Amino acid sequence: MTDDTQASRRRKRRDKRIQNSRRQCHCCFQTFMFCWRCRCGFAICQACMHENAWGMTCNGITWTCPDCGAQNGYGNQ
Repeated sequence: MTDDTQASRRRKRRDKRIQNSRRQCHCCFQTFMFCWRCRCGFAICQACMHENAWGMTCNGITWTCPDCGAQNGYGNQ
């Protein structure tokens, strides 16, 4: 296998991984590399999470999904 073929495969694999890692925020409908996600599929970007934290968390450690009501951690503990 030539170096060009390996580089091409690596590039395609990286591009596919980046494309699959993008999520759409359910609040602002923009696409982001990172979104807070619930197991039910709800996703919210960092800016929307910060803006709506008053209604989604009461202790700053967990947040409640508005779709299914499940508790999710911020990952800070």
